[in-house]
Amino acid sequence: MFGEELRFYREMLGCTQEELGKLLHCNRTNITRYESGKRRMPIDSVEDADRVLSTGGLLKRLWERVDWDAEIEHPDWFRDHADMEAEAVAVRVFQYSVIHGLLQCPEYARAVFEASDAAGNPGLIEERTLARLGRQKRFLDPGGPLFLAILDESAIRTVFGGPRVMRRQMEHLLAVAKLPNVLIQIAPFVHRRTIIDKSMVLLEMPDGRHWVYSESLDRGHPSDVPAIVSGHQRSYDRLRGEVLPMGDSLALIADALEGFRDDEERARQALLAQEQLQRRQRRRLHRGGPRIARRRPRP
Repeated sequence: MFGEELRFYREMLGCTQEELGKLLHCNRTNITRYESGKRRMPIDSVEDADRVLSTGGLLKRLWERVDWDAEIEHPDWFRDHADMEAEAVAVRVFQYSVIHGLLQCPEYARAVFEASDAAGNPGLIEERTLARLGRQKRFLDPGGPLFLAILDESAIRTVFGGPRVMRRQMEHLLAVAKLPNVLIQIAPFVHRRTIIDKSMVLLEMPDGRHWVYSESLDRGHPSDVPAIVSGHQRSYDRLRGEVLPMGDSLALIADALEGFRDDEERARQALLAQEQLQRRQRRRLHRGGPRIARRRPRP
């Protein structure tokens, strides 16, 4: 709908896609994708388009009413789980090595996808990031479904995107943990027995059904077989006896946050020192360059 309006006003102006792209400082391909609804137009470009096309702010008002995440596609093997997750009344997760998707901040989510099979494909990375963030909305609402998350300590120690991204992710976890429907606990390295050996999700549906979901490389494995589900539920309940209480869990996350802040500051200082060294080297090179003989003016 937004794309159709953009096309209508462009054609009213008698402007080609290439000409509009030049006016908005982008290429024709982007305009094509905006008009076809295949890409979200950045809000600053929308404001520029309103000005260039003399629409009186109509495009911006329309842009703000669009649910931009509604048509973002999940991978085929994940789509059924995402659909059930969107209806679940309670979700319980256990996660190794990486923060669970429903708890990821935007910077961390992008870094995870940059390290995945989407690496080198900015469009796919952005699409998957938006899809992941779109799944979070109903869970990160104070009135949202019950969300119990157990994170193996490896999930808060494994670095994606560098210390700045990890610092932001730890801040996000501490903020999300304040929601009344969210409980985050850490299974620490020091005294957790191996009760569950891989990440998993337990879903409770509105009709009372229960599902368990796990993944392997590029496949999802959902099951509602009662014996399988009950076995994983027992393992999850046993695991909760091994994890830190919520207060201690948040203290461990805060400790990780301070560590990443220190790492971020050290990286900043190292970069600053490197820039200063390069400037000194450039000055020395300039002073040590070949001398040019100057002719003295005649008296």
